[in-house]
Amino acid sequence: MKKIGLFYGGTTAKTAVVALKIQEAFAENEVVLIPIEGATRKEFESFDNIIAGTSTWFDGELPTYWDEFMPEIESIDMTGKKVALFGLGDQERYPDNFVDGIGILAEAFTKSNAELIGFMPVNDYHFTQSRAVKEGHFLGLPLDIENQSEQTEERILKWVAKLKKEFQ
Repeated sequence: MKKIGLFYGGTTAKTAVVALKIQEAFAENEVVLIPIEGATRKEFESFDNIIAGTSTWFDGELPTYWDEFMPEIESIDMTGKKVALFGLGDQERYPDNFVDGIGILAEAFTKSNAELIGFMPVNDYHFTQSRAVKEGHFLGLPLDIENQSEQTEERILKWVAKLKKEFQ
C-alpha cells in the first residue's frame, strides 16, 4: 500500500488522539501524521492516499486552521487521489449539525476532483441532520467521544479495515 498522509487538526486534543489511533490501526510506517496547522500544498500533492480529520465547532463550523486552508485544498487538482474523512462531533448537544466538518471537507475535496472513500452507515447515531450525510451514509467516519466514547475504538478499527481495502 502507498503511504497515507493523515492531515488533522492538532489544536484540538481529541482529534489528535484519534489521528494517533488511526495511525496505530494501520502499521505506523504506512501513515504520516501532518497537523493542518503547518500543512502545505506540496504535502497534499505528495500523497495519493489521504485521510483528513476535523472536529466540528459551534453550529457546524470548521476549526480555524482547516477553515483557512479550504481555498488551498479547492485549488489543488486531486484527480486520482483517494481521500477518507473522519470527524468528531456531539450528537446530543448539536443534533442539527452533527459532524458537519466531514461534509465541509467532503465538499472541498470533491471540488478538487478527489475520490472520496470510507463511507459509513448512519445507524447507531442519534442526530437530526448533518452535512456529512449523503444517500443514507456518512461521507466518512463520525465519532462522538462525548456521548459514545465506548464505541470509538471499535469504530476506528472497522473503518481502518475498510480503508485498507479501499486504498488499494
